Amino acid sequence: MVKKRLFGTFGVRRIANEVLTPEFASRLAASYGTIVKGKIAIGGDTRTTTKMIKNAIAAGLLSAGCEVVDCGILPTPALQYAVRNYYNGGIMITASHNPPKYNGIKFLDDLGIGISDEMDLAVEEIYFDKEPDRVPWNQIPEIFTNDRIIDEYIDEVLKRVDVEAIKNAKFKVILDPGSGAGCFTSPYILEKLGVQLITLNAQADGFFPGRDPEPTEINLQTLIATVKELKADIGFAHDGDADRTICIDEKGNFVQGDKSFALIEKLMLKENGGGLIVTTVATSQAIEDIAVENNGEFLATAVGDLIVARKLHEDNGLFGGEENGGLIFPEFVYGRDAALSTAKILELMAKEKKPLSELVNELPIYYSQKMKIECDDAIKEEIMDKISEEVENLGFKIDRTDGVKIFKDEGWVIIRPSGTEPIFRSFSESKSETDAEDLANWGISLIKKYKESV
Repeated sequence: MVKKRLFGTFGVRRIANEVLTPEFASRLAASYGTIVKGKIAIGGDTRTTTKMIKNAIAAGLLSAGCEVVDCGILPTPALQYAVRNYYNGGIMITASHNPPKYNGIKFLDDLGIGISDEMDLAVEEIYFDKEPDRVPWNQIPEIFTNDRIIDEYIDEVLKRVDVEAIKNAKFKVILDPGSGAGCFTSPYILEKLGVQLITLNAQADGFFPGRDPEPTEINLQTLIATVKELKADIGFAHDGDADRTICIDEKGNFVQGDKSFALIEKLMLKENGGGLIVTTVATSQAIEDIAVENNGEFLATAVGDLIVARKLHEDNGLFGGEENGGLIFPEFVYGRDAALSTAKILELMAKEKKPLSELVNELPIYYSQKMKIECDDAIKEEIMDKISEEVENLGFKIDRTDGVKIFKDEGWVIIRPSGTEPIFRSFSESKSETDAEDLANWGISLIKKYKESV
């Protein structure tokens, strides 16, 4: 396939006002609008540069002859919901979990799914090699606002859980939306679910003063301490655009995203008598184990929530997601959804009448490690090819669906280049904590070896 010149795994992410300037954003939006036409919904997260980029995108779309509907500051899944139900396409301005200096542009098709690789290339071709459509001055469409989507999205989340069961459980919940777009949805959903709610970092602030937007264990130490100190039943944390949620159990333990995935998967399969579960090659073996145990089918794709979402749509899947706390409910939104994930975890705890730690302990036991190392984008492909050649010569089975996944007797490790940052990731899994750590370190050592030689 032709190599992309701008797009990563999902959209374009760059340092704001360096590469991601208003001129860049406007031309890119006009290139997308040239293909899509019709009514395009736009929205953004809380970053300080979102308004600037959103205005530039609106101008680019209008100049290409598209009507623009500004949905304001809202989570990515809320915009995806709006596009799927009302519009011809959408553009979300967000850098998700990246640091504050970054911003990004996610392009959506009419289902609210991230656009395909083929469309990425078509947009890039117009941007670099052709000219976007520019309609005459007297044919430039209107720009409208839709400030009802957030309320509608909240109502739709609540329709998909047993509100009374959650209310009756009288949970004490600590929520940390990280000053991101989830500030406008999750606190209100949790209040309507009748929990005793305490919030951290629930003020929208694009500088992210309370913590880094990525909900990793090291970034959630305040949430962990608060859950323990206040004897809460659970803690939740979101990333910048509220498409991922991470749980902290009642003991203050950080719960890996694939475990919350497995818990909701189990609930969904039982409620529906089976169904297709879609995830990526980087997700825990526990997901397949649970599918098999509960009359489900299992399918693994390349990494990327839009790839999982598209496969869920094509194959009428029941549920899917990734190992990072990004869970997809295709009946609702074809994308990761922090708010519904949060509500579903509470529903599970209420129905099972068990604390989160106990529910997690009932899952198949696997240990995982996640590491990363900086690497220039230009040499990533060569490094993967060399690693692939070496481990095959050593007799190990590999999977090149995405990156290089290496299977050993003690577990697996996947070595994969990031599609949004100049880094490699090394994810591993094993039945032994020590083996998982050794596998991840081995992955990093292979990257270092060939990074130095290419």
